[in-house]
Amino acid sequence: MAGELVDNKGRGDVAWQWPAIHPEGRKFGLIAVGISLLAAFLAWETIAWPMAFLSLGVFAFFRDPERVVPQDERAIVSPADGLVSLITQMEPPAELTMDDGSGTPALPNQPVTRISIFMSVFDVHINRAPIGGTVRRLVYIPGKFVNADLDKASEENERQHILIERQDGVAIGFTQIAGLIARRIVPFVKPGDTLAAGARVGLIRFGSRVDVYLPAGTDSKVLVGQKVIAGETILAEIGEQKLIEGVAQ
Repeated sequence: MAGELVDNKGRGDVAWQWPAIHPEGRKFGLIAVGISLLAAFLAWETIAWPMAFLSLGVFAFFRDPERVVPQDERAIVSPADGLVSLITQMEPPAELTMDDGSGTPALPNQPVTRISIFMSVFDVHINRAPIGGTVRRLVYIPGKFVNADLDKASEENERQHILIERQDGVAIGFTQIAGLIARRIVPFVKPGDTLAAGARVGLIRFGSRVDVYLPAGTDSKVLVGQKVIAGETILAEIGEQKLIEGVAQ
């Protein structure tokens, strides 16, 4: 129910282990395995072997490894695995800035730094909270499925906006964007949930993108072309002045 604590299991030191497969992907992998076994039983090798490799690919796509999240109140961690494809200055989407009548906080309607992270089919597609706090907004918008690497995908594709606010008033908005192959955004959280930094918030199936809107006056610590890891890579640090302003609020 709303208000429950969704904790992050990736805190602390962890040894390497085979990553778990998220339940959302097990059914797809088992279907591929079943088709492969049936084809093998019927001696349809031209189908059996490709389906066997496809099942391995599906399980790999839905892998859900544990992550060690930086324990730093200034850190804004990456919500997605992938490649930083664009860093630009622009206003957050209206769904994160307008007064929606619910009384929930909104982002300032002014240009801020946006970091776009492109996830290929080879990346982990579990998305994580960039900061710890309360989910204030979760807005789903249906749309097209153009290549997520294109800038227009932020405004035309199927997407979901999430706004998280810390106890000190600092808020981060980010957007999950479905891509050319991705056909569904699956949320794990809802408005009112309290998240730890790095907690799982959802996934996007089969290749997609996440846009992160940094607080005003916050600069990126990553570069275009850099590989980032969800829950571990620090995208930016909230400045001391921003922390003071948040406490004052």
